[in-house]
Amino acid sequence: MAQTQDTNRKIILAERPKGAPNENTLKLETEAVPQAGKGEMLLRTVYLSLDPYMRGRMSDAKSYATPVEIGGVMTGQVVAEVMESDVAGFSKGDYVLSPSGWQDFFVSDGTQVLNLGPEPENPSWALGILGMPGFTAYAGLLKIGEPKPGETVVVAAASGPVGATVGQIAKIKGCRVVGVAGGAEKCAHVTDTLGFDACIDHRAEDFAEQLAAACPDGIDVYFENVGGKVLYGVLPLLNPFARMPVCGMVAWYNLQGLPEGPDHGPQILSTILRMKVKVQGFIIFDSFPIELYQEFSEAMTGWLKEGKVQYKEQVVEGLEAAPQGLYDLLEGRNFGKMVVKVG
Repeated sequence: MAQTQDTNRKIILAERPKGAPNENTLKLETEAVPQAGKGEMLLRTVYLSLDPYMRGRMSDAKSYATPVEIGGVMTGQVVAEVMESDVAGFSKGDYVLSPSGWQDFFVSDGTQVLNLGPEPENPSWALGILGMPGFTAYAGLLKIGEPKPGETVVVAAASGPVGATVGQIAKIKGCRVVGVAGGAEKCAHVTDTLGFDACIDHRAEDFAEQLAAACPDGIDVYFENVGGKVLYGVLPLLNPFARMPVCGMVAWYNLQGLPEGPDHGPQILSTILRMKVKVQGFIIFDSFPIELYQEFSEAMTGWLKEGKVQYKEQVVEGLEAAPQGLYDLLEGRNFGKMVVKVG
């Protein structure tokens, strides 16, 4: 079902998943296109971002953000075209970054909407390298990780939009960078295209041994966005006063209870204590001053133009394909920043 001008397709949260989401979690519905009133504008979704945090919004457990209500439109950032506007600073034909969610059309009064202009060169990049994932990498690494030239930085999900950016910024800052990814193809991309010094396949039976060999001087910064066996492999290698920015735990998002296997709590806390490790969680929406975004935007735009940062995007076609795209993302079956071409 293609996007039309007289129907609003929307994907709603039909039920809260127990464990991994499935075909019953999200449902496609249709309704009439909403009408913009005085002081409002009508936005048509062009690209929808798919991100790991969306699994958390399906749950009603206490978190940093309000969960999606049952029957509510699934939350998400989009790049949209302004179809009509009665909002100052926005004109018909402008492209915008908006929290419209998983739907074709959205009426906005301009709150939390960023104008990208009438002809952005790469509009979908506002959802990735020049948007939330890129800013997450920049702020988390530089303001919490504080990498120094010559130090060793390790990042999981290294072929993903956050991890890939973390590693490339760390290389720009003069660090030795070791990535962790799933499979030979992703690891080859991480070293050959992104320029990491090494990349370890987390599926390898001897993963911990390979990681140790790639980090002969230990680990000074571990950018944590996965958890699981990668974290357990990193812990013994952390140097005194290591720093660990934490922005995600994808390996554990679908857990209904404690992880299977031994209790690693004592190992984690003992390492933090003995090695004097700085561990700081952050949510990019509210953990840093808004002025930092301008600094990031200017720096990243320059690095992209200079070819110092490479960016890979995976485009899924059609709003109806978004649920499966998110499920693939949560299982690590994506390659690069995943966006949905909606209309």
